[in-house]
Amino acid sequence: MNAMMEALRTILPVMLMLFLGSVCRAKNLISREGVQALKTVAVQIALPAVLLHTFAVTRYTVSDLIIPLMMYLICIAAWALGKVFGPKLGMNSPFVPFLTTGFEAGMLGYALFTLLYGSGRVAEFARIDLGQVLFVFTLYKILLGKMEGKQAAPKQLMREMATSPIILAIAAGVALGATGLYQALVPSGVSGLLDACTDFVSAPTAALILLSIGYDLVFRDIPWKETCKVVGLRLAIMAALGGLLLLVLRLLWPDMRMERAVILMFLLPPPFVLPVFATGSSDRAYVSAALSVGTLVSIAGFALMAVLMPA
Repeated sequence: MNAMMEALRTILPVMLMLFLGSVCRAKNLISREGVQALKTVAVQIALPAVLLHTFAVTRYTVSDLIIPLMMYLICIAAWALGKVFGPKLGMNSPFVPFLTTGFEAGMLGYALFTLLYGSGRVAEFARIDLGQVLFVFTLYKILLGKMEGKQAAPKQLMREMATSPIILAIAAGVALGATGLYQALVPSGVSGLLDACTDFVSAPTAALILLSIGYDLVFRDIPWKETCKVVGLRLAIMAALGGLLLLVLRLLWPDMRMERAVILMFLLPPPFVLPVFATGSSDRAYVSAALSVGTLVSIAGFALMAVLMPA
C-alpha cells in the first residue's frame, strides 16, 4: 500500500497538470499565444536554470565525454533505421526517420525525471541528454533542411547554438563544474547564492511544461492505424538501441547509476519542434498525431516506472 501511495504521489501531479492544460484549451482560459509564452518561459528561462545548476555541481570523468558521443551515434542510427524500415513497413512519409530519432527531453524529459527521482539526480539524465541535444542542433536540422531542399548554412547552425539558452546554460555549467570553480566558491558562499537563484527560477519548470503539453494534447481526428505504425516502429528502435546502450554502460561503468535515466529518455517522444518543418497540411497532421500519441505512450511509461522503479 505504501509503495502504491508513493507512486500515486508522483503520477497524480502529472495527470492533474495535463488535465488542467486540456481544460484551459477547452474553456479557452489560455489562448494559443499564452501557451506559447508559457513554453518560452519554461524552455528559455526555467529549464536553462536547471541545466546550469546540474552541470555546475557535476563531478566530471572520462564518461562525460564518451556518453554524449554514444548518444550522438545512437541518434544517427535511429534515423537510419527509420529511413530503412519505414518504407518496408508501408510508411512513405519523409518525416518517418525524423519521428524515429531525437528525444523531447527539454519539454518533457526533465520534468518527468525530476518528479520521479528528484532534482538531486538530474545530472544522470543530463549526461544522457547532452549528446542528443547536440545532434538535434546539428545533423537533425541539416537533414531536415536537405529534405525540404534547403541547405542549412553552417554559420546559421553555429549562430543558433551560440544563442540557445539551453546550450549557453550547459556551457556555463560545464565551465563552472569542470574547472572546479563552483566548488572553489563554496566556502565564500557564492555557490550558495547561485543555487538560490537557479532553484527559485527553475521551481515552476515541471508545472509549466506539463500544463502546456496538456493544452496541446488533442486526440480528435487522429489516423490511428498510420500513427500507431510509426509510433510502434519508434518504440521498437528505441528498445533495441536503448538496450544496447544499457549493456555498454554496464560493461564500461558497472557502478554508474544510469539505468533509470536511459529508460526514461528512450521512452520520450521525438522533438516537439518537428511540426514546424512540415509545410503541407497532411504532413503537419501526420507529425502532430505521432507526437500526441508518442507523448501519451511516454506518460504511460512514466507511470509504469513510478510503480516498478521508484526513487
